[in-house]
Amino acid sequence: MTHSPQTDGVVAARLDAATLEAHFDDLYPDFDDHQARVAADRCYFCHDAPCMTACPTTIDIPLFIRQIQTGLPEAAARTILAQNILGGMCARVCPTETLCEGSCVRETAEGEPVQIGRLQRYATDRLLLANEHPFTRAAATGKTVAVVGAGPAGLAAAHRLAMHGHDVTLFDARPKAGGLNEYGIAAYKAANGIAQAEVDWLLRIGGITVKTGVKLGADMTLDELKADYDAVFLGMGLAGVNALGIEGEGLDGVRDAVEFIAELRQCADRSTLPIGRNVVVIGGGMTAVDAAVQSRLLGAETVTMVYRRGREAMAASDYEIDHAATEGVTVITGAMPVAIRGAGKVTEIAFAYTRSGPKGLEKTGETFTLRADQVFKAIGQTLAGAPEALALDKGKIAIDAAGRSSVAGVWAGGDCATGGEDLTVTAVQQGRDAAEDIHAALTGAAG
Repeated sequence: MTHSPQTDGVVAARLDAATLEAHFDDLYPDFDDHQARVAADRCYFCHDAPCMTACPTTIDIPLFIRQIQTGLPEAAARTILAQNILGGMCARVCPTETLCEGSCVRETAEGEPVQIGRLQRYATDRLLLANEHPFTRAAATGKTVAVVGAGPAGLAAAHRLAMHGHDVTLFDARPKAGGLNEYGIAAYKAANGIAQAEVDWLLRIGGITVKTGVKLGADMTLDELKADYDAVFLGMGLAGVNALGIEGEGLDGVRDAVEFIAELRQCADRSTLPIGRNVVVIGGGMTAVDAAVQSRLLGAETVTMVYRRGREAMAASDYEIDHAATEGVTVITGAMPVAIRGAGKVTEIAFAYTRSGPKGLEKTGETFTLRADQVFKAIGQTLAGAPEALALDKGKIAIDAAGRSSVAGVWAGGDCATGGEDLTVTAVQQGRDAAEDIHAALTGAAG
């Protein structure tokens, strides 16, 4: 089968603007008032609330659903945001199917949980869209805190510290604050600029100065921050990207999935984004799913996601993998890339089937080849540029339960630190809890 030069290879405008707009609209529209009340009526308001236990930020889920049921969505939003200041984005990106909704009694009994995520979005959007900020800043303490990284962990820490009356300077290497929520989440999960709207809303607490385009290690050092501020919180995420380490990785058309997702999120006109006819995504996590689904939404004809182990080992949830399949993504498990081929540009990628052997993952001896004019690598990220003084554990900043690092006066949280699950909600929890410990240390209340 032959293709016209206009559509072969990696090209822009595979789809018209109207189709692209529809493809990247909200995956799920917001509840209206009636729908929210009906959904809330399904809650049993369990006394021991397994959904609440499953939430890393321990939101009082039965309480906020009761508040929605009784027609008080703004009160429900305050209940949510008191525990999770990024509750709006978390309602959109949290794997609720494995957290709160996965633990719901209705899920256990009927296979259909209360729609906690959509109810949380319904409530928080009432405050975000009305631009109402229910929190007030305490009297100034005179203490200053540097927060490095304006992603979920850094934002949560900055807000809680500012609420306690400390003056916070929030640094980020990128042009905008928001971190993963702004640069690393599929566009259809954060439609209509909700990520930046949430950041702008959060900053209304006051006491937070944002400095973008500033990178730790290049524009400032940890020692300088320690000298200039009373405490330091590190929440800069994972900037490094793992390599495949195979022949042809440098060919044109091979790129990091996180870079592709960030470019898509920041693009004003998606019709200008080049996308291949045949796309292959390497990896089994959420980044791989987001890259694969969005490739289809941009107009790729075939998109194949390949993971080296079985489906049960994939980091992406069953819900997300199933969603990818409904969008036309082919998922192949038990296969690893061995070579990328092409004359300057990628044209195909060779794989070897794998199995679990006595020494771990091994090749079976069988191979196959996929046609590809674009390959996205989504095989994990690494911590880059961590100050040498910090102790690391498995490549991340080692922290205790309170978020304290091995260096006095320095806390950390989010993807760059140990103890997390590479989830937005976990990053928020770590940032919030570290802020409370910093506050205790700065006010002499720490034990």
